[in-house]
Parts: sequence; structure tokens; C-alpha cells
Amino acid sequence: MTRTEFADWCAERPRLLDGATGSNLLRAGLPRGVCAEAWILDHPKPLVQLQKAYLEAGSEVIYAPTFGANRAALGLHGLEDDVVPFNRALVQLSREAAGGRALVAGDITTTGRPVEPYGDYPYAELLDLYQEQAQALLDGGVDLFAVETMMGVTECMAAVEAIRGLCELPVLVTMSLQSDGKAYYDGSGEEAAQVLEALGADAVGVNCSVGPDQLESVVGSIRRACSLPVVAKPNAGLPTILDTGEAVYAMNPEAFSNHMKKLQLAGAGLLGGCCGTTPEHIRALKNVIFTEC
Repeated sequence: MTRTEFADWCAERPRLLDGATGSNLLRAGLPRGVCAEAWILDHPKPLVQLQKAYLEAGSEVIYAPTFGANRAALGLHGLEDDVVPFNRALVQLSREAAGGRALVAGDITTTGRPVEPYGDYPYAELLDLYQEQAQALLDGGVDLFAVETMMGVTECMAAVEAIRGLCELPVLVTMSLQSDGKAYYDGSGEEAAQVLEALGADAVGVNCSVGPDQLESVVGSIRRACSLPVVAKPNAGLPTILDTGEAVYAMNPEAFSNHMKKLQLAGAGLLGGCCGTTPEHIRALKNVIFTEC
């Protein structure tokens, strides 16, 4: 899909993304503390089943499970030299699940380190890290890129610059924002929308962070700041952390979808879910969005 085709596709009507991957795989047996990407490659069935369930629920974009498949994150498990084979293989799993019925996005995320001058991570080093992963995802056959759960505008810039140095596929960029729209490292959602549009992003918005009930003004400010499609992919509310360390998200599909309708009215055109959401959340979202359009 070209960038022009993507823009036209988004302009036709609201589009549905998928929901959470990690929280669902934890329920399917993913142990805490292991490399999720390696576990998925050893246990592909739960991932494929989950993504097929999202397709049945109405998702039109599936995120490949490459969230932590960059050199820094894989290096925490001694797997830093497996960036290329991991990304290629994980994309192929999602392409198998999609079966041509949805777009497959290469998922890229934060390293968890603020970038200079807001932290100690050199911009050039981060640019190389993202370019390595983006090239592997491109070779794996992604249809577009989803840069998500970013903590600051500067790291978003590095990711977009890295991808744009390789190709002209569509790029969605979403940040984990506070309820006032500020990023955790540097900048804000509004600032990101302006800067990233100029750098060549094709959609911008918010994911993870808080629930949809706290993001209406944030989505509205992003909508007013740029001409790009706006993404809303929040958690199923704020979690309760059990004594076991498990995060429990209490917002049920009906409540989630009703709050998401308000985000659509505020300007979001690409809608999905993050932590705590399930295929049932996406199904309920589809019903609300398309029965009330």
C-alpha cells in the first residue's frame, strides 16, 4: 500500500485496528520475564489464534508481534544478534494469520531511554537501532509500520527518520500520553502531530497510557494540530495490580466501545485497543462505530 492509497483508505470511513497482544498472550501461557518474541516463535499457535480472532471481530490492521524485537530489548535476553531473523519470522506469522484479509503492520516501540538532550541516549545510535529493525520488517513483508507506545517526541522523530530513509510505506505513530496530553519524556501529543507530519508520518495519535474515558481532549488537540488521520488505541481503562503482579483491566467491551465512540467524534479515524482489550472489545467497537455512523 502506498502512502497515497493509505490516505485514501483512511478517508473512506473509520478503520479498525487490532487490540492487545501481550495481555492476551499472558493469559494464554506466556511466562512473565521471558523474551516474548522468542516465546511466540516457540509457541506460535496462541498468537495466530488471537490475530485470527481479531480479524473475525473486525480488525483491518494486525500488528506483527515485533514490539520488543529491537537490538536493545532483545539484548536484555542475550538475543541482540537475532533482530533480523526474529522480525522476519514474526511478520510471517502475522501474514499467515491475516491470510490477505488485513494489513500487517511492523511494530516498533520505545527503548525506554530518553534521547539527548532529554536523556543520555545518543540520537544517532537510536536512529541506527530503528533502521536495523525497520529494514528487517521491510524484508519480512510488512504493509505499513506502527511506531507505538512512544514516550517522547524525539524518539518518534528517530523512528520516522529511520523508516523514511528506507522506504515510502505508510507510518503510524502513537505515543503513550498522560491525560493532559503531555509525553513522559519530552513534548506532547499536539507537538508530535505537528513535527511528525512534517517528517513524513501518515497517521499520529495515542495508544496505551490511560483508558479512552480520559483521552477525549487529547484526541481533539491532536486532530486540530495536523491534517493527518488520528489514531486512538488506548488501554481498557487503568489497571489494578494484584499481589501476584498481574494487571487487571476492568473496562468491559461495552463501556470501552462507548468511550471510543466519543474519541471518534473528537477526531480519531483509526481505532483499536491496547493493554487489557480483547477481540470482544474490538467486536463491540465495530458495532458501536458502524451502527451509529
